Parts: sequence; structure tokens; C-alpha cells
Amino acid sequence: MAVIHLTLADEAATLSFAGVLAACAQPGMLVLLEGPLAAGKTTFARGFLRALGHVGHVKSPTFTVVESYDLPRLSVHHFDLYRINDPDELHYLGFDDFLAGDALCLIEWPSRAAHALPLATWAIHWQIGAGETRKISLECPDENLHKTLYVALKKFFISAW
Repeated sequence: MAVIHLTLADEAATLSFAGVLAACAQPGMLVLLEGPLAAGKTTFARGFLRALGHVGHVKSPTFTVVESYDLPRLSVHHFDLYRINDPDELHYLGFDDFLAGDALCLIEWPSRAAHALPLATWAIHWQIGAGETRKISLECPDENLHKTLYVALKKFFISAW
């Protein structure tokens, strides 16, 4: 699996990173956001949604588990599975139905549902660095999509780790 490593300097860099990925987004994609609390996962989701045309407030779905957005180019379901403690909870939420549709799914804390997830289009692993920096590993199993992302990201980010 192809992996891209980046160091994001601050929140603005995280929002730019999200915008680059949003430009490559397609219906039906599964994007996993894994990392510790306050690593930038929700900030990324906010930037991603805004880059896709959302103009309103982006709520963290920590308590609602999912927030859905119908956007001009595609629909997005933003999940936060942090509070999921029992796999049966996913069944009651209709999780499989969300995944089976044509919407792009952004999932924070995907490890809480690892047993129920198909292969991700992108898996983004976050680490908190010094100060405001964030270290990112972006896994992309599709070689052609990886090449497209690499070229697009290279224009904005030079620093690797």
C-alpha cells in the first residue's frame, strides 16, 4: 500500500491539506481519520467539507455520531465513533446503510468499527508533533489515486518526515 508522509505546520496547513484531498474526492469513498484527541481530525473534516462547498457551521459529531451534508458535488457523512463502545451500536445506527450508499464517508476513530469497515480509499493517521505541527501518514491502496494525490500535495507541502 502506498503511503505519503507529511508534516503540517499549523491549522492553516491542515485546512489546505483537506482542500487538496477534497479536490480529489469522489462519491462512495471511505476516508478514515485515526489519531489521538486534538490531533486535527475534526479540523480536517471542517476544511474538507468547506472545500466541497459547505458554507455553514461544521459540527463535531461526537454526540450525534454522524452529521450528513448534501453538497453540490457529492453527499458526505461525517462520523465520530469515539463514543461507540459496543459493535451492536453501529447496527442500531444503520451504519451499514450509510457505507452502502453513494455518499463519501469521513470516519473519525475508525478503530471502534474496524470489524465493520471495508477497505478505505484513504486512511489518514495523525500524530501530534511539537507546537502546532501534525505528522500525517496518508495510506492509499489505489496506485493511480496515490500518484494523483502525490502530485497535488507536492505543490503545497514539501516537508516530509
